[in-house]
Amino acid sequence: MKAFVFPGQGSQYCGMGKDIFDTFPAARTMMERANELLGYSITDIMFSGSEEELRQTKYTQSAIFLHSIALATLLGREDIAMTAGHSLGEYTALCFAGAINFDDAVRIVAKRGELMQNAGQQHPGTMAAIIGMPDSSLEGLLAEAGQEGIVQAANFNSPGQVVISGDIAAVKKAVALAPSKGARMAKELVVSGAFHSPLMKPAEEELAAALGRIDIKDAEIPVCMNAVARPVTSAAEIRQNLILQLTSSVLWAQSIEAMVQSGISEFVEIGPQKVLQGLIKRIDKSVTSSGIDTALDIQPLI
Repeated sequence: MKAFVFPGQGSQYCGMGKDIFDTFPAARTMMERANELLGYSITDIMFSGSEEELRQTKYTQSAIFLHSIALATLLGREDIAMTAGHSLGEYTALCFAGAINFDDAVRIVAKRGELMQNAGQQHPGTMAAIIGMPDSSLEGLLAEAGQEGIVQAANFNSPGQVVISGDIAAVKKAVALAPSKGARMAKELVVSGAFHSPLMKPAEEELAAALGRIDIKDAEIPVCMNAVARPVTSAAEIRQNLILQLTSSVLWAQSIEAMVQSGISEFVEIGPQKVLQGLIKRIDKSVTSSGIDTALDIQPLI
């Protein structure tokens, strides 16, 4: 069985989506509709904006969503048994699965990006990747670093790759301590906030209100959701999990494992870059993974 997976923040690149816009009239129509809904040209930022501009959370999330959903819509749902998305990518998955319509998804993704950027300014925080540390050492590392402030696991990306998030002092302490706990590498990330941590709490209430204003339907394809690492179709559960996702850990490795247990043996990453393909290979070597990012990638398939 086959699943589509959708990337999250950090996968963006300058010029993303331009070849798709230029090649496929249906994708062009979607992207122009997004510009209209947003009240500014996200496609200008995607196609010719600077790296710095594209890295701003309020633009990044809309750009990645739009690139991914345009490709997925061109491909269609035939033979897709399940879907999932990493953080922001979960919104793409839900749109693809019919739980959120395109117009509402464009609006809510833009709102989420704006709220997360604002929360990062209100409560400055940071994130760091911890590579090659035994999972059993994580609790001790977070407890020790937590003496400096809030810090928690933000993303369980693959075995031996965890991203932590929280107060700057606490994350820096964790990075300094990690080698003594067996980590091969610990590196602070360039981000505009402590995503998937309690520091995103200021955004939670407003996101819940924004989600309350849109129509969420039962998903037509199960979506394995970040906060619970299991396939979900219920509209009420989807809404709750999207609110939870903002301050909870992204259980990506656990989600892929749950999807494999459900019978998924082929994963296709839809959207910019190859981040998820790399993670999936490390999570389970028995499954196949591939990706579709450009017009050249998709042309033989439609």
